[in-house]
Amino acid sequence: MSLPKKVVVLFGGRSGEHEVSLQSAVSVIDELNKNKYEVIPVGITKKGSWVAGITPEKVLKHGFPKNLPSITLPPDPEKQKLINPAEGTVYVSHIDVVMPLLHGTYGEDGTVQGLLELADLPYTGSGVAASSLAMDKVLCKALLAKHGFPQARYLYFLRKEWEQNKEHIFRKIENEIGYPCFVKPANLGSSLGISKVHNRQDLSPAINEAAKYDRKIIVEENIDGREIEVAVLGNDDPRASIPGEIVPCNEFYDYRAKYLDGNSQLLIPAKLPADTVNAVKHMAESAFKVVDCAGFARIDFFLENNSNRILINEINTIPGFTKVSMFPKLWEASGIPYAKLLDLIIEYALERHEDKNRSLTTYE
Repeated sequence: MSLPKKVVVLFGGRSGEHEVSLQSAVSVIDELNKNKYEVIPVGITKKGSWVAGITPEKVLKHGFPKNLPSITLPPDPEKQKLINPAEGTVYVSHIDVVMPLLHGTYGEDGTVQGLLELADLPYTGSGVAASSLAMDKVLCKALLAKHGFPQARYLYFLRKEWEQNKEHIFRKIENEIGYPCFVKPANLGSSLGISKVHNRQDLSPAINEAAKYDRKIIVEENIDGREIEVAVLGNDDPRASIPGEIVPCNEFYDYRAKYLDGNSQLLIPAKLPADTVNAVKHMAESAFKVVDCAGFARIDFFLENNSNRILINEINTIPGFTKVSMFPKLWEASGIPYAKLLDLIIEYALERHEDKNRSLTTYE
């Protein structure tokens, strides 16, 4: 009988989505089959310190204690160990796979993926390029537009541009987008820093709120339509789940509607005609491949009320894994229960790592 695979679960992180990451990690650790996996929780504080010896469940209740042992992952492919640098001791001597459950900045954006690539460790989810591209809404929209994906109208500007010439930004938004519109940080998720704006009076506070989280701000037109989400699994040959629909309890699906109020509806499956279901699944799989995602992702769409046009909204390379999150619920409704879903995600990580290591890195 083979030994359980050692799975390092990274949670927390330097992100506005820190608490969401903790909730995802609680669910994942609870559902990982303990006969197949030896789970090694590794917490990352809001300041970015890696610590051992605590579970995400305890952090949610009490926060990170100050006396936890600090650990690090050397970017040396010949080590592949977690080390306590202060004591010079090895905390974990062998790692089979890493699961970064780090939503948002410094985790979903390619940074941690880069470290894991240097260490030559298998890890779940997309690689460096796809992670960073999907996180940056502006860059991702530009690539998707080049490949013909229909989208809502948008514009973007830098925080410094806003601070230097607010009147110019006002006019640009009003001339090109109009009201109502959505103001967002370009690099974040979980609907943090997002505002729906109905007039100029509300525009300035909305931009200031988004600018707290990112140097790049994106403004999108309001789409009168339904919010449809699709989960995708796989590497080079991905497959899409049945679509689900979000009916937010607030004016839009903001952070409070997602995680705090608990009154938003997740309609699974979404009530859609068969041809629309097929079209949105095909579009999700195609977008997954265009961005070169790996393992899993959740892809969000709008279905416009008047025209029935399907508009792609964004790609989430590490979607929420909480008990109320759409991603695991979509796959459960598609015939893959949570524990099996985690098995597949780990298998895709190992498959991708094996395929990557077929490539030469030296010339002789």
